[in-house]
Amino acid sequence: MPNVVQRLIGWFFYRDEEDEARRRTWQPPGPSSDGYPQENRGNVYGGQQRVTREGVHDVQPDQQRAPVIEDRGRTPEQQVPADPPAPSPRRKAPPAPPPDPTPWDPPVVGRPIPWFRPKPPNAEAYRPDYVADGWSTPHFTIRVASARGYAHRYTGDPRQDDVAVAWHRPTGAVLFAVADGVGNAPLSHIGATSACRAAIGYMTAGLNSPEEAVDWSELLQSAAWQVCEQARISLGLSRIDKAAAEEQMATTLVAGCVMPEADGAKVTFVQAGDSSAWMLNPRERRYRCLAPTKYRRGEEVVSNAVVALPRVPSNSVRSGSVLPGEILLVGTDGFGDALGDGENAVGDHFVRTLSEVPPVLKFANDLDFSFETWDDDRTLFALWPHHPAGR
Repeated sequence: MPNVVQRLIGWFFYRDEEDEARRRTWQPPGPSSDGYPQENRGNVYGGQQRVTREGVHDVQPDQQRAPVIEDRGRTPEQQVPADPPAPSPRRKAPPAPPPDPTPWDPPVVGRPIPWFRPKPPNAEAYRPDYVADGWSTPHFTIRVASARGYAHRYTGDPRQDDVAVAWHRPTGAVLFAVADGVGNAPLSHIGATSACRAAIGYMTAGLNSPEEAVDWSELLQSAAWQVCEQARISLGLSRIDKAAAEEQMATTLVAGCVMPEADGAKVTFVQAGDSSAWMLNPRERRYRCLAPTKYRRGEEVVSNAVVALPRVPSNSVRSGSVLPGEILLVGTDGFGDALGDGENAVGDHFVRTLSEVPPVLKFANDLDFSFETWDDDRTLFALWPHHPAGR
């Protein structure tokens, strides 16, 4: 009994001091201004404080704990640390959009090929994506371009087409050679280059001879031999192997010369494979094919068969006249297949862009048009007779 009386007397005299301490330290439920619950407040030095019935106490660093969810029905020791907020799901970055168009982007003809970043060619030797050339003689203006196709830019294969041109000053003739390496021959780009250089050299030698003429029946034989010899060197063979040359370096070829005449010009050329030649009359918007191609108007089936060097076809010599107002075009199947008979968007594109002699780089850019699945390498030689004022 005396113990009870003593407790009541102590409570009566000291209750005001306890209430005053509580009033000084109490704050409304919920987090304080620094984000900690009231049972785990922070002091001005960055530590934590705990409020109990006995007052406010600093918490030692080794006893500090993570913020807790306040539960008035539990003691501080029973309260559970708050779960950290769930991280926001990371969204996959969208693909990079194509760059804004510029004046030198490839012209679009119909539905364009999807945009992508071209891969570098995997050829061991330097093989540029583009070749462009152009000049004028007293009788002709020429433009030449060769462009790696979109398929090869995507896969990283080199440009398999090639082209060579020359002017024979004594006769005024323009010499040309256009080649398309066969797709399944790994070194066909080397074969195409070898065939073009050999053809130009052979025609030059013929025009420099006393006869001032080219033996057209022998030109393809000479180019075929050069492809075989290049294969022997590149493959490290002890002797020429025609089968190995065909397997590794097969290529098509169209080679010829344009001689000036009083009323225009005469073109004579030989053909091995599916590269071809056309006459374009821009005023009449008409194309006239001078040699067989894979496309035949009215045929339902298009042939992809190619007779290529070092095989030499028979009856391959062809000729025709280039009349004033006409443009001679010689190209690989990357150009010819898309052109077809010329009565389509591609035909309209070149009628519009070739009606006047374009600058060299614009000629190359126009050849590199973007149109659906026409993604092969393209090479084109164009000649305007009696038009020496080209740029």
